[in-house]
Amino acid sequence: MESGLISVDRWKSGSQAYFLTHMHSDHTRGLSPNWSHAPLFCSRTTASLFPGFDLSLLRLVPLSSSWQSLSLRSPSSGSPVLLHFMAIDAHHCPGDFRWECEDAAAEEARTTLVAAVNDFPVDILYLDNTYCNPIYTFPSRHVAANLIAHIILSHPSHDIVIGVDSLGKEDLLVHLSRILNIKIWVWPERLRTMHLLGFQDIFTTDTSLTRVRAVPRYSFSIQTLEGLNLMCPTIGIMPSGLPWLKTPFKGDANLSASLLTANNRRKPAAQQRELLLLQGAVHMFHDNMFSVNYSDHSCYQEIGEFINLVKPKSMKGIVVSSSCYVDPLYYFGRVCGASEPPELLLLRPDSREQFRAVRIKSYSTKDETINSQKEKWRKGDGHSSLRRNKKRRARIQVKCAKIADVD
Repeated sequence: MESGLISVDRWKSGSQAYFLTHMHSDHTRGLSPNWSHAPLFCSRTTASLFPGFDLSLLRLVPLSSSWQSLSLRSPSSGSPVLLHFMAIDAHHCPGDFRWECEDAAAEEARTTLVAAVNDFPVDILYLDNTYCNPIYTFPSRHVAANLIAHIILSHPSHDIVIGVDSLGKEDLLVHLSRILNIKIWVWPERLRTMHLLGFQDIFTTDTSLTRVRAVPRYSFSIQTLEGLNLMCPTIGIMPSGLPWLKTPFKGDANLSASLLTANNRRKPAAQQRELLLLQGAVHMFHDNMFSVNYSDHSCYQEIGEFINLVKPKSMKGIVVSSSCYVDPLYYFGRVCGASEPPELLLLRPDSREQFRAVRIKSYSTKDETINSQKEKWRKGDGHSSLRRNKKRRARIQVKCAKIADVD
């Protein structure tokens, strides 16, 4: 698409129309109440979360199976350009992307997407690649939410604190409220967001009404939990697809079994087997701190299923500052017709401002590159080649920005 027509989650001047996918802060950086470059298109739910924005610029886009049209003008030729677009619910925060089909709404979104790509093949897919790495596998949100509920039920005499961001995890909190038949405490700004999203009777700012509190993620720490336990027995739960701490507390491997023993002896055998199979989805850090693999982003397997369904001609990962960033073409490039994966695979940051890139080759015995390298070593020039490669790798540095909201 020609530059100067539209921008998606980018707010510099120069485009004729702007699209906002959702309100996470890494997507709204640069968007302020004074912003006034051009019309801004978003869903009704996203629009309801705008604080003090010029409402005359907002254009509400329905989440449906119908195509919308937008008349623009080519910056280079001045000729009219008609843009067609469709907004499909991504079942995230709201916004972003989790490729699950566990209910009627998600299945409807899948059907709409399939029909759209069948009519108009995708040239380039801009993909939320947060967990585009086979080391990231976690259960569905429904199953993970039940695991969290089980942890809470296993600690009937404890207060519970759950770390969440300023947006996201709404479905988890609503599920816990309903399954446990309790209200959830949230801080005042979060309560306003919940009311804007239509949740009126589930959340409260009165700590005397509930033992379960959703607290800002930045305040969730071992030190805070230790302080709370001086006043009242308290456990902390961090729902996230990323490992929250590097080293689990001792005894982590037996956690699911201990949960079953504590409060699940009378559960049906099928449920016990399910919890045992999900042993890797719950981790324990410190004495009373749990991490559960609940994520609003797609895991590696779900990303692969989505790419194979869409079959784009090319694709680009939009999350470049994540500590687990991987170019989606590395693992799924062959879906796009690429004969070889990209030469560089980006890894975890070495510092806040830079992360290193390493050159990765296939280790198949049939790989011609490996055979060529072996031949060089046999001829005696392998050492000089190795020195040259080290110098090249040392020069590869990629700038990145810090993500404010991490799942």
